[in-house]
Amino acid sequence: MKALVFTATGVVESHDVPEPEVGRDEVLVHVMTSGICGSELHGVRTPGFRVPPLVMGHEFAGRTGDGQAVTVNPILSCGTCDLCAAGLRNVCRNRQIIGVHRPGAFAERVAVPASAVVPLPEGLGWTAAGVTEPAANAVHAWRLAGRPAGARIGVIGAGAIGLTCLQVALSGGAASVEIADRSPERLAVGARLGARATVPELTGEYDVVFDAVGGAATHEQSLARLRPGGAAVWLGLADHVAGYDAADLVRGEKRVLGSFAYDDADFAGALDLVAQWDLSWVETFPLDEGADLFTTLMNGRATPVKALLSPEAR
Repeated sequence: MKALVFTATGVVESHDVPEPEVGRDEVLVHVMTSGICGSELHGVRTPGFRVPPLVMGHEFAGRTGDGQAVTVNPILSCGTCDLCAAGLRNVCRNRQIIGVHRPGAFAERVAVPASAVVPLPEGLGWTAAGVTEPAANAVHAWRLAGRPAGARIGVIGAGAIGLTCLQVALSGGAASVEIADRSPERLAVGARLGARATVPELTGEYDVVFDAVGGAATHEQSLARLRPGGAAVWLGLADHVAGYDAADLVRGEKRVLGSFAYDDADFAGALDLVAQWDLSWVETFPLDEGADLFTTLMNGRATPVKALLSPEAR
């Protein structure tokens, strides 16, 4: 079958690969759509968490052998540890991720644990299904922030995670949302989706700031623009350097919350929301164009904001 394979640092290539081996308690999913994530672009440039050769792809939806339309929760936890028992399976110490620790969905077919399969609501389109996973990250971050209806929200980064944070905040009753990015094209998308202001850097004072980039400079900005007692929620993973003013954190009694992935309720909540959203910023491309598209995005092209790959697209 055809697949997009991470083969070496900075290299993804289209290859013919063997059909997936479907193990006990697993199902074969015929992929209809699979999203390219910013973490994958970063991971191919700087291998470590992802090790080649690897078929990536953790944001996906498709059909099972009996024709059921499904998406897949790619976070595979052990289910038996203290964290799983506490409902924190997204941070299970023994977790694995489809597309990272086992083959993912940049392919025509992928084998997944039956427990990870989530049926799609009747009538949900493949575009909405394909952005459920990034939307679940935003739902989780909103919940960690306390679902602050009526709050002034700042978002750093107008990629897929930042835009879904924007849309979750608006759906959750935020008083205003401002979004910052260096790309005029992405800022225009943010404005179209309802951001009150779109700027290269946040300049106001906010109750909550979502950092969907995760660099030292954006960490610093997220805290500098918070009101005293506010919360910065960090979702981005661009840099391991913290970069913020610790004295300001203490004197302003500000909070930093790390946000990783989502739980099952967040994932279900995302499925409910994506059906209502404007997803005109999401584009679908044939899987056999994936290598060229992935490479241009990895090298800094700002558009499309969100690219989905589909073996069915022509």
